[in-house]
Amino acid sequence: MIRVHVFLAFLLVTSALGQNPTYKYIRIGNTDDVTTKATAGYALMGGGSDLDEAFKFLCDKGGGGDFLALRAAGDDDYNDYINKLCKTNSVATLIIPDRESASDSKVADIIRHAEAVFIAGGDQARYINWWMSTPVQKALNAHIAAGKPIGGTSAGLAVLGQYVYSAQGDAPDDEDLSSSQTLTNPYFERVTVRRDFARIVKDGWSPAPREIAVDEKSAVLVEGNGKGRVIGSGNGAYFISARGGPEVCRDRTPLTFRDLSVYRGPTGSEFDLKDWKGKRGTAYSLSVVDGKIQSTQKSGAVY
Repeated sequence: MIRVHVFLAFLLVTSALGQNPTYKYIRIGNTDDVTTKATAGYALMGGGSDLDEAFKFLCDKGGGGDFLALRAAGDDDYNDYINKLCKTNSVATLIIPDRESASDSKVADIIRHAEAVFIAGGDQARYINWWMSTPVQKALNAHIAAGKPIGGTSAGLAVLGQYVYSAQGDAPDDEDLSSSQTLTNPYFERVTVRRDFARIVKDGWSPAPREIAVDEKSAVLVEGNGKGRVIGSGNGAYFISARGGPEVCRDRTPLTFRDLSVYRGPTGSEFDLKDWKGKRGTAYSLSVVDGKIQSTQKSGAVY
C-alpha cells in the first residue's frame, strides 16, 4: 500500500440542514447500490485533459460497482464521461461545498457505499478547509483501508499525499506560487502547508521524504502492491527523494538543498514505490543552491 457506472435512471438528491440545501448528489445508472469485489489501486493524475485509461483503471478496480466523483464546486460533467467509458452499476457526483455539508452523516454514507472514488481538480484549499477533520476525511481513509481504488487529478491528486501544499493564502482563490517566491524564501507567507517538501526534514516531520510529481496530461497508475506505470501524452512523472536535510532552510533566506535524487518516468516507464526503483526512465540529481536550481540531468543514467 502507498501512503500516500449507467442506463436510464437519473437521481438528484440534495440534503437540507435547516432550510437551505447544502451538498448535491447527482447520480445516473442503477438507483440501488451494489457490492462488488473491489481491489486496491491508485490513479495519480497530473491535471489537464482527462485520461480515459486512468478512469478505466479505477472502474476496473471497482469491479463494476458504484463510481463516485467528489468535488467541492462545479457540476456533474464527470457522470456522462465516465458512464461512456465504463460498465458500472452507477456513476455519481457528490459536491461538498462547505464544512456543514462535510459533517452531514448522509455524505459520509454515500462515500462508504462507493466501490471507486475520484477526487476532481480545483482549489485544494477548499478540500483542506472544508473536508479535513470531518466525516468525509474519515470515510475516504476507511475507503483506502478497505482496499478500494481511489484517484485524483491536480488538486485532487495533491490532497492524496501525506504532505500537501494547502493553498491557504489570504485571497479567496490563492494564485499559483512561483519558484522565485518559494526558493528564495521557503517560509514565504503563502507557502502554506499541511506538511511540504523542503521543510518536511527541517521541521522534523520526516527524515527521508519522498515526492511524486505528475505532469499535466500524464498519470501514474499504481497497483495495491506499489508497482506503478506512467501513461498519457504529457512529460510523465518525477519520483523524488531526499538523501538528507537542507543546508539552509530559514525565513527570508534563499534555500540551499543539495543532492535530491530524481527519477523521471516518461510514458511507458514503470516505478516500484516500495523499492523506489524504476525502469525505462532517467535518473539524475537535483540541487537548489542559494535559491537557484542545478541539475545533473544531462549525465543521468538511463535504465
